[in-house]
Order: sequence, then structure tokens, then C-alpha cells
Amino acid sequence: MTQPHDSLIALADHFGIARDFWDWKGRHVTIPAETITAVLSALDIDASTPERCEAALVGLEDERWRRTLPACTVVEQGQLKDVDVHVPAGTDVSLEIQLEQGGRRPAQQVDNFAPERVVDGVARGEATFRLGGDLPTGYHRIVAHTAQGEVYSTFIVTPSYVGFPASMQGKRAWGYATQLYSVASEGSWGVGDLADLADLLTWSGAKQFADYVLINPLHAAQIKPPMEPSPYLPSSRRFVNPMYIRPELIPEFIQLKGKRRRRIEELRDEARAVGDATGRVERDAVWAHKIEALRDVFEVGLRPARQLAFEDFQRREGTGVRLFALWSVLTLELGQSWREWPSEYRQPDSEAVRAFEAQHRDEVTFHEWLQWIAQEQISRAQTAAEEVGMSIGVVTDLAVGVHKDSAETWMMPDVFAQGMHVGAPPDNYNLHGQDWGQPPWRPDRLEDLAYGPFRAMVAATLRRVGGVRIDHIIGLFRLWWVPQGLGPGLGTYVNYNHEALIGILALEAQRAQALIVGEDLGTVEPWVRDYLDRRGLLGTSVLWFEYGHDGKPLSSEHWREYCMASVTTHDLPPTIGYLARDHVRLRHELGLLTEPLEAELEHSKREQSAWLGKLIDAGHLDPSLAEDPVEVMLALHRFICHSPSRVLLANLVDAVGERRMQNQPGTVNEYPNWRVPLGDASGETILLEDVFEAELPERLAAVMNGREEQPTSDWG
Repeated sequence: MTQPHDSLIALADHFGIARDFWDWKGRHVTIPAETITAVLSALDIDASTPERCEAALVGLEDERWRRTLPACTVVEQGQLKDVDVHVPAGTDVSLEIQLEQGGRRPAQQVDNFAPERVVDGVARGEATFRLGGDLPTGYHRIVAHTAQGEVYSTFIVTPSYVGFPASMQGKRAWGYATQLYSVASEGSWGVGDLADLADLLTWSGAKQFADYVLINPLHAAQIKPPMEPSPYLPSSRRFVNPMYIRPELIPEFIQLKGKRRRRIEELRDEARAVGDATGRVERDAVWAHKIEALRDVFEVGLRPARQLAFEDFQRREGTGVRLFALWSVLTLELGQSWREWPSEYRQPDSEAVRAFEAQHRDEVTFHEWLQWIAQEQISRAQTAAEEVGMSIGVVTDLAVGVHKDSAETWMMPDVFAQGMHVGAPPDNYNLHGQDWGQPPWRPDRLEDLAYGPFRAMVAATLRRVGGVRIDHIIGLFRLWWVPQGLGPGLGTYVNYNHEALIGILALEAQRAQALIVGEDLGTVEPWVRDYLDRRGLLGTSVLWFEYGHDGKPLSSEHWREYCMASVTTHDLPPTIGYLARDHVRLRHELGLLTEPLEAELEHSKREQSAWLGKLIDAGHLDPSLAEDPVEVMLALHRFICHSPSRVLLANLVDAVGERRMQNQPGTVNEYPNWRVPLGDASGETILLEDVFEAELPERLAAVMNGREEQPTSDWG
């Protein structure tokens, strides 16, 4: 591996490609030239020789001068921003802002003494205008009036601070976290669905006095089995997995009679039987049965007002939902990986694809209809939360990326970096680094598109919910790019315009009046947490990771105020399983331990002893109950309740005494990741109705509400 030369360094700096970093052992690591060259190639820059690097640098500057306006400019409300404008030398130009809300604001020209530049044989001049200041938040438009006509670009003014939604009324909030697919009911098809979510919200608000329920990402998976079980490796982050639809709650279902209704009942029973037999969440079997039922409901048709609503949804979602539906139909016809389709179908704007769409118009409409129905049922769940007085309601989850063969990589391939995956550098958990198999967005293309794909995704995620958790929020600042063929150990960080991405997130949160929580666990530079705090986005604190500078458990009074605080998370076992050290033995069985089993068990024992001492010293746990895992679990939640954290989180698996974990990092099929149904302390699957009648949730809710015992009602 070789050292980068000066022009390669300049290109890396231009595109925000890290040339070095500090690893998990505190060592300074220099990124080799081969890695930087590979990343630049994914950005369509030939950096194979010093001469080509020099030519690329000149070309980039020429391109900047060719553009009259930058593609997109983002600024915080109240701040001023200078924008450079390029026109033929000696010609006049003026600038104004067209506000999203209506109206126009002139821009002020300021001094710019940059010399003219000859581009493509023509001299061009540069003028600078100052924008911002008193502009309202929104997606505005810059208009440059030139001798050649009007030129437009996007000017986004974002709120400086998000904070808490008004519905919280300045009060602390707490809620449950759960993997929705694992929480099935007597009425669902073997996979927890949006009707189950509405019922879970009703119970959580009416009987537990919780303020929200945090669920796994609802992102769309493959439409054709086998489905990817991980909700964090989706086909699309903008659209919803229709597996979560409850067919019987679609208004048109009531019109089904006789054989058609009995057939749907048979399909439901058959789907449930598969999971009952295996003791697993059987997505493929459930979806194969459910889609047949959904087609029957779709064929009923819509009454006039419902048809108007559906058509409005199609117009609102535009090309995006049409292409996603088209990808779904193509997948059913040609297979899961679009990269293996006949070449004429690999481009969404090809003549063959247009002909295919025309031939399969009804089927494409069916898949658009599925998205509309899913959105309706999400909205119904949020309404259920509001009706029982929850201050937040549904909090959904936003994954860090999409699958390499996803709908999104087919719909907009030029937005993704070809030949790159997102991952992580080597650390104490993965000595060779990690390759997550997700292609990263290109920062330059996002800016060229005025962040349109990101804006659409965030707006869709926040539609009719009370908040969102952003998985790996550091990904809005930088991502570890892994060049295929070099491996994750020879990757590098690529920076994103966090001012733009966080700003757009803040703007959409302001419009939705939603809570934003960033998962900022792991190695995160202090300035990132400071920045998120300044912009009013919450961080994440998990008890088992909270230690002070002295290496001891961090006292509750020193926890962050602006964070979502919890005892555990979905990548760790439920608390009772953690206390039993089930995770250590599981990692041993799977060959994932780096130390002998006894040494790891002893380390875990010391860790837990330190926390038990902290609980006893703080008066949260009677010493005589230190061997009772349920009492320790309750005491740990009592501990986080005494922190200043404004948002608290309990896990539904803790409320029912579950021990099994949902996901074992570092495995795929060696452990049934994301396929474990909700169970009790014995591992027996339990239904949502069983949760409603259980005793332990009442005890945990009493702790979260700061009471000795949970009353029947919070009214009066």
C-alpha cells in the first residue's frame, strides 16, 4: 500500500474522504492511496495517476464556474449565507428568493473581487449575494435573473433547534420498545402487524400510562420470498413492508362474502400454523398467504370517496411509489436481484420497462394500493395512541441503509456509490472490521438533487407518527466506506454534509411535531454529541454502556438530560437473560468469543457486581433481593428513572420476563436473528392478549411511573 500524493490528497479533501483516523486502540492510521483512489472511482473520478488527479481538480473547478448557481444551499434560520453566482463575464445578474409560503425576497450583492475564469473558451465572472437572515424555515427557491434567462436552485432554511414536541407539554416521557413482528395476537397472521401495534399502544397508554411505543423499522423488504429477516437491511426506507397490513381491517374487506371470506380465514389459519410448528417468526409463509388475501380485497374495488383518497396518495408520492410498485412487479416476474435481470430491465427509464408497466398496469396499481393501505393502518395506530392520551404515540426506526439489491438501488442507481459498501473499521468486537453489505449514498449526488431522496424518505418516515429513532445517526456525519475487493480493514470514512442532513431532519421534525432520537452509541466524537444537543436532537444512553472516566458505573445523576435512556437494547439480551449471562454462553456456542468462556463469564460477573453495588448504594435494591433477577431488573429501571434523562425506555421483553435476544451481532443464520417471537421467562411464545393480563408489566409500569404500584386508571 502506498502513500497518497499531493493532488490525490487535494481530491480527497474536496470530496470529504478521510486520509487518516484514530483507531479503537488510539493509534493513528493513515489511509493508503489505493483506498482513496477506489473511493474516488466510485464518485466517477479517475485518480489512477497524478496527471489524471490534476486534470480532475481542474475539471471540478471548471464545473463549479459553469453552473450559474449551486444546486442546493442549506442554512440555519437566522444565519446569513453567501452564494456565488457565475455568468458570462461582463453581464448583469440579480438574485431573489421565492418563498415556499409565497412571496419574494431580494438578495443583497456583496463585494467579490475574484478574477474571471475562462471555461470552455468563454470568460465567466463571479458575483456573490448574501441570503438568509430573516427568512422563514422551508424549502425555498433561488432565482437568478441573467442575460440568458432565469436560473433556479434550492435554498433550504432549517430550524436551529428541534427539542421536544409540544404534545409532551414539557413533561418527561417513557415508553416501551418492541420488535413489532414478534408481537402477534389472536387476530394476526403469525407476525405482529399494524392492528397489533394499535392494540399495543392502547394498552400501553390506557393501562401502563406510557407515552409512546418504539418499534423496529417498518421499511419494505423484498416482495418475493425469501425475505431478508433483518428490518435494518431493507429494500426501501421510504416505503412500508406490506406484511404488516391486517387484511381484515381494510374497509373493503367487509364486502367479501361466502367462499372468498372463508378462503381468507383458511389462509390466515395456514399462515399461523407454520409459525406455531417451528416456534419462529415465519415471514415468508405469512407473506405468501397474506398477499393472496390482499389481492382478494383489492379486487373488491373502492367506493368513490376512497378512490379519491387513493388517487391523492398516488399524486402525493408521485414517481417514487410508481417505481417502487413497478420494481415489486418486476421482482415477482424476474427474481429478487435486479442486477441479474435481463439488461433491458435494469434501468427504470428503459423502453422495455415502460412497455412492461403498460402490460402490467393493474398489478402495479395493486402494489401502490398496498402502500396506501399500510399508511392508513399506521395512521390508525397513531390515532389509537392519541385517543388514550399518549403524548407521543408511535416512534418508528430509520435504518442506516438499504440492501445492495434493493428497490432503491434500482430506482436511483446513480445516487449510490458503485462498488462500495457501508461498514465499520476494525475494533475490539471485529478485529477485521465489518462489511454491512449496504451501498452508501453519494454525498455529491445528494447535493445535486437538493437532497430530494433524503427529504422524501424522512417525510415518509415521519408521516402520522410521533417520532423516529435514527439508527447510527453518526451516518449523517460520516460513514465507513468499504471498497469491494479491499475489505473493511482497508476502508475509509467519507464525510456527509451534516449541516444539510441534520437541518432537513430538523425541518421535517418541526413540521411533523415529532420527537427525534439519534442512536449515538459506540465511538462518537464529543463534538458530534454537542452538535446534536445544540440542534435539539436526543442521544441514546444504554445502562450497560454507561461508565465514568474512572471505569465505574456512571451514577444516575450524571446521565445526559437530552437522551433516550434505557437498560438494554435490541442488540443485547433482555435484562433477565443478560443477568443470567446467556449472551456469553451463546457467543461461546457460536465461536464468537475472543477469550475463554470462563474468563468472559468472570468479566461479566464483575461487571454485574459493580452495577449491583451501585443499585444497593443508591437505595434502589434491597441487598437481600440481589439474587432475584426480576427484582434486579426492576431496580435497574428504577435507577434510570432517577437520572435527569427526559425520555425513558423500557423493553417489552423485560416486561414479560423474556430471556432470548432478538439479534446476535456477528451472525446471520447461525442464530435466528430477527425471527424470535415474544416469549415468557420459559421461552414459550405468548400472544399480545397474554401481555395484557400478565403481572410483571404492571410492576415495571409502576417503576416507570414512579409509583409503588400501578393503579387501574390514570384518569381522575
